Amino acid sequence: MASENVETELLRADADGIARAGALLAGGALVSFPTETVYGLGANATDDTAVARIFDAKGRPHFNPLIVHVPSVEAARGIAEFDDVADRLASAFWPGPLTLVLPLKVGSVSPLVSAGLETVAVRVPTHPLAVAVLEAAGVPVAAPSANPSGRISPTEAAHVMDGLAGRIEAVIDGGACDVGLESTIVGLSPAPTLLRPGGLPTEALEACLGGPLPVHASEDVVAPGQLASHYAPDAPMRLNVVEPRSDERLLGFGHVECDLNLSEAGDLVEAAANLFHHLHALDAGGEMPIAVSPIPQHGLGRAINDRLRRAAAPRG
Repeated sequence: MASENVETELLRADADGIARAGALLAGGALVSFPTETVYGLGANATDDTAVARIFDAKGRPHFNPLIVHVPSVEAARGIAEFDDVADRLASAFWPGPLTLVLPLKVGSVSPLVSAGLETVAVRVPTHPLAVAVLEAAGVPVAAPSANPSGRISPTEAAHVMDGLAGRIEAVIDGGACDVGLESTIVGLSPAPTLLRPGGLPTEALEACLGGPLPVHASEDVVAPGQLASHYAPDAPMRLNVVEPRSDERLLGFGHVECDLNLSEAGDLVEAAANLFHHLHALDAGGEMPIAVSPIPQHGLGRAINDRLRRAAAPRG
């Protein structure tokens, strides 16, 4: 399942290329496509493993929340709850380089997309090729920028191939991006707040809202920081356990006898895809203490261990 040694197709921006990109996305593959801002690295947002592969392919060090791209406001309403302010902003700026962080409709996307938060970042791009690919996919598409983590965001297909060829299934070449800067991100709870400046000027948002748009002191909603309590089970947890006690349930990894196994094959991508689901299941299973097998500290293992440490941290 790891995103390596994959033959990366370079697709044309024609009907065949769009159909191929959509089919690949719907089937769980990683496909890069252009938006008006930068090229995104898309995955089926309802597919745990596909979403986990985004982090693996990018070398993204944590399970940061991802922006979900949809082809229309109607599609956005299928995964997020809108209030009057969200309606106003969507009406004014969608399609376009604006991302709204809205209450998540439970079960609408993989929990890896929201990284355990009760909100989801969503936008409707204006790039016609992006819209066509999203419509062809028929699923919400999680899509951070299509570059290795820490590298410059790509604005041409060649940039994507340079950074990710061999780790993703396809890139559809739509030429250079018009904006060349990531989308502006606005959170709406408890009041409209600028979480990240981007391709939509703040002045335009303030004119629409009729007043100043405060700037959040950190990027907690779109980056790690608030996530520790969201997936912390009520039961106490011990990490790096080789021999669990008789009163503990074991969350295993690899070939071990356990109550739930993140990946019997020792596949970190599969383990990442299963992590939040298994923590939910253990949380629902009672207050018996939880032991967790050692997870390798490399690749996605770093992110898995980060989330487990946060879940096991003392609260209060």
